[in-house]
Amino acid sequence: MFHVLKSTYLQPPEVVNQTRPAHLEWLKNEVSAGRIVLAGRQEDESGAVLITGDIDADAAQDIIDRDPYTLADVASYERLSFNGAFRAPGL
Repeated sequence: MFHVLKSTYLQPPEVVNQTRPAHLEWLKNEVSAGRIVLAGRQEDESGAVLITGDIDADAAQDIIDRDPYTLADVASYERLSFNGAFRAPGL
């Protein structure tokens, strides 16, 4: 199961930016581990979108729960799960 994790910032940009270095370090580790395969801020900078690898719902929730943005209450997440039946080679 793949998951789209859409975050919405709950705080003004200056508050979000205080937690951003820890979030980016966490994100690099998640990408290196293959749990997140794609991530980036939304065009309007109201939050971000993360696409997970093929993991179960509990692992996706664990990603959300460990994000420094979640821990600092600067962002909330919405999870959309899908089966990924059609995918590019290597995914």
